[in-house]
Amino acid sequence: MGLVSSPGEAAKAAEAMLRRRYSWADEDEAETLVALGGDGFMLQTLHAMLEDGSARPVFGMNRGTFGFLMNDWRLDCLQERIANAKHIRVAPLNMEATTIRGETWNHPAINEVSLLRETRQTAKIEISVNGRVVMPELVADGVLVATPAGSTAYNLSAHGPILPLAAKMLALTSISPFRPRRWSGAILPDDVSVRFRVLEADKRPVAAVADQFEVREVCTVDVSLDRSRSLTLLFDPEHALDERIAMEQFAT
Repeated sequence: MGLVSSPGEAAKAAEAMLRRRYSWADEDEAETLVALGGDGFMLQTLHAMLEDGSARPVFGMNRGTFGFLMNDWRLDCLQERIANAKHIRVAPLNMEATTIRGETWNHPAINEVSLLRETRQTAKIEISVNGRVVMPELVADGVLVATPAGSTAYNLSAHGPILPLAAKMLALTSISPFRPRRWSGAILPDDVSVRFRVLEADKRPVAAVADQFEVREVCTVDVSLDRSRSLTLLFDPEHALDERIAMEQFAT
């Protein structure tokens, strides 16, 4: 086991207790990682593994705020919890964003890829699915594509659908739409490619965000699921991610 933690006070205190209780491998040599923090730190840990090509199972414990992607914090029986954990595999989205200056950026997104207006003016965005224009002009604050794992995050706040983890679907959700006013989004098979083309990109600048990575002044953004780089999250069987997502549909 390897141990990583966020810089927060609660996470560092938990790290100190765990290091006294258990034996730990160096982070680079560990077969399994234990991550202490909140959802933001879990995403940071997963992105770091995607970047260096060393994806390993991660057992998170919540020492942050919400902790939807984390297990409950407990000091005792950690090795037994990991041995009995439920393995949940998730595949990230890949975002390829091209700016108005001709720069191209590629970045993975575990939760969602979102396009957001940069100024007071609304964004105007053309949406294509598998090369076919399905929305000639969306006038809105933005639009996003979310994975099932990310469907309860920003997507849900934007009134998008909650997707069961095994659904093999993506949520395409508008953010504060103005025209068409009643269009809130769509549910798409996860084997499609979605292209966003920013209309009037110089006048109405738009930023593209893959989880926490932002590219400003984009003109086109291509999004598709990257099945070649799956990640494994470990959960206590009674509190696994797929069950949490399912129960969010009944939250009040």
